[in-house]
Amino acid sequence: MLERIGITNFKAFGHQEVVLAPFTLLTGLNSSGKSTVLQALALLRQSYEAGVLEDGSESGLLLNGEFVQLGTGQDVRHEAYTKDDPDIGFTVVSAGIPETPFTWRASYGPEDDLLKLVASPRQPLLGSLPVLFGQGFQYLKADRIVPAISYPRSHHAVVRRGFLGAGGEHTVNYLRVHQDDPVEAAALRHPSAASGTLLAQTDAWMQQLCPGVNLQAVGIDGTDTVRLSYGFGSGVNASNRYRPTNVGFGLTYALPIVVACLTARPGSLILLENPEAHLHPQGQTSLAYLAAAAVAAGAQLIVETHSDHVLNGLRITVKNDRIAASDIAVHFFRRSGQSGEVVSPRMGDDGMLSEWPQGFFDEWENSLDQLLD
Repeated sequence: MLERIGITNFKAFGHQEVVLAPFTLLTGLNSSGKSTVLQALALLRQSYEAGVLEDGSESGLLLNGEFVQLGTGQDVRHEAYTKDDPDIGFTVVSAGIPETPFTWRASYGPEDDLLKLVASPRQPLLGSLPVLFGQGFQYLKADRIVPAISYPRSHHAVVRRGFLGAGGEHTVNYLRVHQDDPVEAAALRHPSAASGTLLAQTDAWMQQLCPGVNLQAVGIDGTDTVRLSYGFGSGVNASNRYRPTNVGFGLTYALPIVVACLTARPGSLILLENPEAHLHPQGQTSLAYLAAAAVAAGAQLIVETHSDHVLNGLRITVKNDRIAASDIAVHFFRRSGQSGEVVSPRMGDDGMLSEWPQGFFDEWENSLDQLLD
């Protein structure tokens, strides 16, 4: 498990260390640094997969690739850097690895999209950081798949890599290929599911968002694409099958998150941006329950959210002893001059938080005060 990440001269931060837990919740105002944390981890993974974290003349941080597209050096270096410390750097600490912390530092080039490494761990050590560089990594960005007629079919992505795509674009094909695989972790199995298969469990969790819905994922003969359809009800009450384009936007948008959590394994690392998008409050809370269940199954999740329903769903799982308060880290991000800063309320065993900084999910009370004034 990753225990903390240090960020130097990257985007919102000059110098910032963020403690990570099995479930880390990142929240706060817009453009305050939440995405910076996720993008730092995704950037390291992206560079590793491209083979440029290795020692050599072409080693560096690859700013534009499958996970993130960050531009050039002048787009990512923190504007308040000091001349004595101009490099962009990351430090990662992982539990149980005596060689940690892992540290990377890259020199700045304003027009470069491969920032040359001036310091990095020895390559053999990177294999000892499987939570970041091994199987089980998923990064689902805020701009995920939307309702469409068809989706790509890639054997390499879903079978060899087990990857849903940064936008969730391989989710439908993943579901087609693995629909009969068992969901083994008891914490993840929904009690109302027809069986323990991935498809049945996906249906059951999606019904928390839209009662009665069920899914089919099939290949389109003679093409490299697959088709998703939705139905409602069962038996004599079953509806026709509907294309995603004729069903609510939120179902398809949430599908990659449901599948990512249901396929989580011990040692998995799942990065989620805005899981609540396009969902009603009950659905947002349900996704928090599912994400917490993935943590109970042994995965590590880092979740960026603007939803108090996601936060409260997490608090309820702690109060109900589904996961321990010690497995939770909550970080509130806000701007301070040119930099972001982080406030970290502690969660108790009863789900209560040690503090509520100004701007931390307090808008409902602020609006109510005005209505009652």
